[in-house]
Amino acid sequence: MENLPEGYEEVMDFGMIAYVVPLSVVPKTYNGHPLMYAAIASEKNYVSVHLMNIYANQETQRWFVDSYKATGKRMNMGKSCVRFRKLDDLPLELIGEAVGKMSMDEWVAIYEASRQPRKRKPAPKRRKATSKRK
Repeated sequence: MENLPEGYEEVMDFGMIAYVVPLSVVPKTYNGHPLMYAAIASEKNYVSVHLMNIYANQETQRWFVDSYKATGKRMNMGKSCVRFRKLDDLPLELIGEAVGKMSMDEWVAIYEASRQPRKRKPAPKRRKATSKRK
């Protein structure tokens, strides 16, 4: 919480303690839920910390993975979640730094850019089928 930038709100969402952009700031999201920034989930065999900013930004992801490996702790990570069994397995300072890395305005800008329609490449021209029959 000490590292969480201003503006994010703590809620329960999808059965997790989540830190989100309030719907009053971004009312239209792809799933109707507040835009998630970070979350903590307790699963059957592990706990996971979800860091959406490391999933959404390749530079941040590279920094996080390299920094995590430098701690010497075993990394068990999906696209945005870091899984661990004991709190000692988690580099808490790094998690705090990752949480504090992006302001709410930066996170909203990344989200909104991701929702823009993509420019499509023109379809390749098809060659007419030729028949070898006579």
